[in-house]
Amino acid sequence: MQKDFQLFLKQLCETNATLDYFVDFDKIIKNVSKIKIKLNQLNYLIGHQNLEKAIDELFIENNSVFEVLDILIATRTKDRKKAINNQNKTVTLNSYKETPEKIYNYLSETGLSEIFTNKNITNLVDYVFGIEVGLDTNARKNRGGKQMEQAVSNILKRNGIKFTEQRRSTDFTKLKGLGADVKQFDFVIESKKTTYLIETNYYNGGGSKLNETARSYTDIAPKINQNEGFEFVWITDGQGWLTAKNKLGGAYSKIPHVYNLTSLSEFIALLKN
Repeated sequence: MQKDFQLFLKQLCETNATLDYFVDFDKIIKNVSKIKIKLNQLNYLIGHQNLEKAIDELFIENNSVFEVLDILIATRTKDRKKAINNQNKTVTLNSYKETPEKIYNYLSETGLSEIFTNKNITNLVDYVFGIEVGLDTNARKNRGGKQMEQAVSNILKRNGIKFTEQRRSTDFTKLKGLGADVKQFDFVIESKKTTYLIETNYYNGGGSKLNETARSYTDIAPKINQNEGFEFVWITDGQGWLTAKNKLGGAYSKIPHVYNLTSLSEFIALLKN
């Protein structure tokens, strides 16, 4: 088992990223399109030497355009973030949008007033597109997981293995011992004798999440495997595991079916036989 685990570690992939992993342009275009009209109206402020007057004029014309100010400092309005204002009071960002005077303070305190006046930005639609690209990097971790699911799906399809996706534990009336929690599995493969309940994940980097994942699956595997006709399968990869080898090793020794993308061929062979 020790030798096998060392081989497992050596097989861990450096990356599962294809080029579409880095930026989700479809999502970015959609996000910008939602506020494009307001951004174009805010363009009125760019280049004005008397910014206070321009804000007053725009506020009278359509004060709702200032609802999108927060994205200009790479912040989502829905996050309800707070800041300390120039009077050393803690206020919400939304409170800055109540009057033209507060809006001017917002632009001044963030530094946007100087950017606008000096025309360092010429078009807010293009500027926000760039901001959305930057913010989208926060979603890469989720895309990594999705790419792992896609990789496993592709391997199963290439080998003619039938499966279903995103199945809940409550779908299986004979599955007992999981308690009140409803578990959702990435894949389910049903053979004549065994139903395999499969979880997949991929980790580029370290962190507490890896330890929690290993602990969680070490706990759930025997609860599933004690049910006749059911087996838990964990398919994981990524060199982030090298920072949590002990936890992974413990899980590897206790869970009968643990595979990475390289050793997944062993599971395919089991299914075919």
